[in-house]
Amino acid sequence: MSWTLEQLHHLLSAREGWRCELENDSLLITNADGLEAYLAVAGEQIIAETLLFPAAQVTDIAGLNDTILRTHQLMPLTTVGISDINGESYYIAFGALASSSKEQSVRIEVETLFRNTEAFLDLYQDYLQGVEL
Repeated sequence: MSWTLEQLHHLLSAREGWRCELENDSLLITNADGLEAYLAVAGEQIIAETLLFPAAQVTDIAGLNDTILRTHQLMPLTTVGISDINGESYYIAFGALASSSKEQSVRIEVETLFRNTEAFLDLYQDYLQGVEL
């Protein structure tokens, strides 16, 4: 069975402390701490993604990128990348799993993304200008 957004909405909105909304071709999930993640079904994959911060807030891009490459493997199931959104570059955290994954695997992926996003924000805070996270 491959998941649809409607099925994922039903599954994840049952999780206490999460609010889920269907938005265009994705599912917006907000946790109890106010962090937002987007989930999309793309072919044979489910992609879970959250914004970390705009690249414009980074004081030392080369230093941050070096730190990311040296530390991202410490956070299981989550990768850091850069995406362009409305002409602006953002650092993002994301994970992917098969669209045929079990319910528990989908929940774990999103829970881990939220947990790792908080860890990334803490770990990379020294590279951000004027931002208290």
